[in-house]
Formats: sequence, structure tokens, C-alpha cells
Amino acid sequence: MIKLKKRITSGYITESFTDRAHLSKSVQKSLVKRVKKHSGRDCTGKLSVRHRGGGAKKKYRIISTLDQFPGVEAKVLEFHYDPNRTAHLALIGLIDGRKRYIIAPDGLKVGDVIQSDPKRNLHIGDRSQLKNIIVGTQIHDIEVYPKSPSRFARSAGSYATVLAHDNNYALLKLPSGELRKVHENCYASIGQVSNVEQKNIQLGKAGRVRHLGIRPTVRGKAMHPAAHPHGGGEGVNPIGLKYPKTPWGKVAIGKKTRRNKKTDKFIVRRRVKKR
Repeated sequence: MIKLKKRITSGYITESFTDRAHLSKSVQKSLVKRVKKHSGRDCTGKLSVRHRGGGAKKKYRIISTLDQFPGVEAKVLEFHYDPNRTAHLALIGLIDGRKRYIIAPDGLKVGDVIQSDPKRNLHIGDRSQLKNIIVGTQIHDIEVYPKSPSRFARSAGSYATVLAHDNNYALLKLPSGELRKVHENCYASIGQVSNVEQKNIQLGKAGRVRHLGIRPTVRGKAMHPAAHPHGGGEGVNPIGLKYPKTPWGKVAIGKKTRRNKKTDKFIVRRRVKKR
């Protein structure tokens, strides 16, 4: 649910927040660690990603998945806020007393029992291999390949849909609209990621953007010619180029940047870029 703040100054006109009344204010200290900030800099200390820096202090929450505990039932204890991601976290308790964080799906409730590779029908929060998931099911936190550390669909409100099973591969429609084949031995969780209303949040003022660690961006047209291809000129002028360019002179819009030819065979249809 979206909460609006009472207007105090002009900066609060459009500011809104997600309702966190159902989230626990405690933190599982054994599952939290400090991570050093790099602020968009590479190993040599030079900027490799612009417009990043500062931001509020935050600690990293260690995220697990149910397939690390095959066949073990886990009970949902609490829901927690994570400052490092848009989705909420679910604190689960295992039979042996251990506690873990997982990405909470929408519709999961405190007290629910979830499991990896359950013998019963799959419910929201359960985790299983793609070959056991029926067509039309919404899934999230999907492995790119079996036992992969990288995963699809983990941000707030996102999900992929199982479209078909064919020749040891499952055809998925990803949140970007891309149709992609993923091996059926890959694990995925059932349901849509929590905090669905996140996309409707209005930051309202520049200060909240700085708290997220995002620094200001200057338009290329406002720079001098030596700093940007769009720079220079008197007053309000067009960029004077056939295509918009980056500060380093490369085409900024429409040029394909994908170079990983090894996985091209798994992509049935590319995503459509939104402008």
C-alpha cells in the first residue's frame, strides 16, 4: 500500500512511501554484514560508473534460497525491510533452529510453511526445478543455469511466466518481455516478488535520491564542446548530430551492446526497449 505524506514544504507535494506496518523493525544480526562502498569506482580508484556516490549507511543482508535445504520444511517467522533492494525479505526458521533470509513473494504470510522440492502441490514460496512447474505459473528468483549464482526476476513486483517445456528446456517470458530458454534442472521460486507497489513510489525531492546513493546528472547540452559532443552553441540549440552520443562519442540510443554470443541460442525473442 502507498502512503502519502502531509504537505509541509513544496518538496513534499508528490512524495510517497510504501507502508511498512507489516514489517518487523528487528534485524537478524547473524545474517547481516558490512560491505565497503566503492561509489562507482574500479579497482584503480577511477570512476567507471558515473553518478554514484554518498548515500545512507546500510548493511548487507545475506540472502539464501530454499534449494540449499532440499526436502526441509521452513516456517515463515517475520518480514523484514532490506535497504539494498526493492523487494522485502522473509525470515524463515528451519527445523534444526537455523534462520535464513529469502526474497519474499507476494501473498506469503507469517506462519506459512514452505519447502524445496515438496511432494505436495507447489504453493507460493515453494522452490522447485522448472521441470516440475506447470505451464502458466508465475515464478521468480530463477537460476540462469543449474547451480548458477546469477538469477532472474528478483526486484520488487517482478516475475517470469512458464510458457512451454521442450527438449530439456523451459521457455520463459522474462520481466523485460524477452523469451528465453532455461534448462529444466534450474531452480525457481513460485509467485511474484513482494512490494508490488514499489513502481508507484514518488521520491518527491532531490534529497531522497541522494540518500539512495545517486549523484546529480548534468545534461550534455549544458556542457562546453570539449566535455561532451552535445555541448557548445549559443542558447537553446539542437545537438547538431544525427544520433545522440555519449560523452565518449559512441551512439547512445538504438545501438545493440550485447556481445555474449555463447548464449544467443537460448534467446527466442529479444526484449523491446522502452524509450
